Amino acid sequence: MARAQAEVARGMAGTAAGWHAAAAVALGLALLAAIYHETLGSMVRIWWRSETFAHGFLIFPISAWLVWRERAALAGLPLAPDWRALAALAVLVPGWLVAREADILVGEQLAFVLMLPVLVWLAAGRAVARRLMFPLGFLVFAVPMGEALVPPLMDFTADFTVALLRLTGIPVYQEGTFFSIPSGDWVVVEGCSGVRYLIASVTLGTLYAYLTYRTLWRRALMVALSVLVPIVANGLRAYMIVMIAHLSGMRLALGVDHFIYGWVFFGVVMFLLFWLGTLWQEREAAGPLPGRGAGFQPARAGGPRPARAPAGRIAAAAVAGALVASAGPAAAAWLDRSVRAAAVPALALPERLGAWSAAPDFTRFAPRYVGHLAQARRAYARAGGPPVLVQVFWYSGQRQGAELVSSANVLVPQKHPVWRQPWERSFAAGGLVVREALVRSARGESLLAWRLMWIDGRWTARPLEAKLYEVLAALRGHRRDGAGIVLVTPLDGMDAARARLGSFLAVLRGPLDALLARASREAGR
Repeated sequence: MARAQAEVARGMAGTAAGWHAAAAVALGLALLAAIYHETLGSMVRIWWRSETFAHGFLIFPISAWLVWRERAALAGLPLAPDWRALAALAVLVPGWLVAREADILVGEQLAFVLMLPVLVWLAAGRAVARRLMFPLGFLVFAVPMGEALVPPLMDFTADFTVALLRLTGIPVYQEGTFFSIPSGDWVVVEGCSGVRYLIASVTLGTLYAYLTYRTLWRRALMVALSVLVPIVANGLRAYMIVMIAHLSGMRLALGVDHFIYGWVFFGVVMFLLFWLGTLWQEREAAGPLPGRGAGFQPARAGGPRPARAPAGRIAAAAVAGALVASAGPAAAAWLDRSVRAAAVPALALPERLGAWSAAPDFTRFAPRYVGHLAQARRAYARAGGPPVLVQVFWYSGQRQGAELVSSANVLVPQKHPVWRQPWERSFAAGGLVVREALVRSARGESLLAWRLMWIDGRWTARPLEAKLYEVLAALRGHRRDGAGIVLVTPLDGMDAARARLGSFLAVLRGPLDALLARASREAGR
């Protein structure tokens, strides 16, 4: 009897120790969230305003539930701080700082989310971190990312739909993401890209694979299908909507029912995906599903007890890790204070550029760049030839919502009433890589546009390269001054328009370099 009472007391003590350790780890996580509250708040704001990422509100509760399922297994694991995790923090904290200084919000958010499992590793040890690898790794789905997939998904959806229409025998004229059939004109916009379906499918498919399968190949197969199936299904959805509208004389699938058909179809696709997953479900388990059990259970009587550090030591490690991570926001605040507020410079393009002289503005087209401090616009012509329009947008002391490298800065916004942009791609021109695009208006005007960026004295058209230049400028204590440059000319033949833009850029580059360098000095006064 006494022995049984001793075992019960021992078990209760082990259970209490487990809860104390969990509370100590939770303390460190709460402190980390408080230190990075701006990053966490930016995630919540995106969940709130974006239907694409509204599922983020569910990710943290699901992760907590997955951790709760592992409580029995965790009770049998050793529990002690592992200071090797500081090496991971030494990578993530500078990574967060670089992303913040470059205004790469998704990088900033991802670095913060990855700090959470690292802090658990630091406070509770490697064995616990390995056991919770998926429950904590699932938090990555809380990061609002995937918008970079929108352009290629739009292109795929347009090409896939056009291919099926032609296979059906319907004549199609395609120009990028725009296509026409005898019954009407269509365009694949961002909402038709299927990125919402893809993100939702991958999130649900990954969770389903973890909860349903034990072998790695089954899980990998399910995740792969959750990526491929929604992409193809979205193409079928777009084709279905076009066919419904075509066969109904353009009366159906053009309003609210357009979206209803899409989501109903997606629901059916997800049901079929999970049903397909049951075909290779493991019938005989090698053991119970991970995490089943009730409460923190002690090791069996007479068996070896796992090594457990005191809760105070675990709490100290968690708090220490959070304080080490606070170096990121502290460094960001110091960099912000070291850069003076920017003044608005005077941007005045010259009257002449070599053989090119100022000419009347020939188009109403204007690209959309948001948050710039100043801009300049002027048209030039050479010996009575076709003109070229140059437009410069100046940025200094950049911040979220007022930054040069942003998906909000486009030549033509989606669903513009007058202008459309069938395609945009990289093009090598005179030792530089530019972004080349075709722009057309409803009035029949066709333009060829080149755009590129000037950042702290360097030229580029690649967003990631531009962000790198911004980080280098910030680390040197500069304000990350930059400018977006757009060149536009009438499309009187692709070769002729390209040659004209190339020769003009060669003449423009030197004077514009000097103009932007002077603007940077004026902005710093």
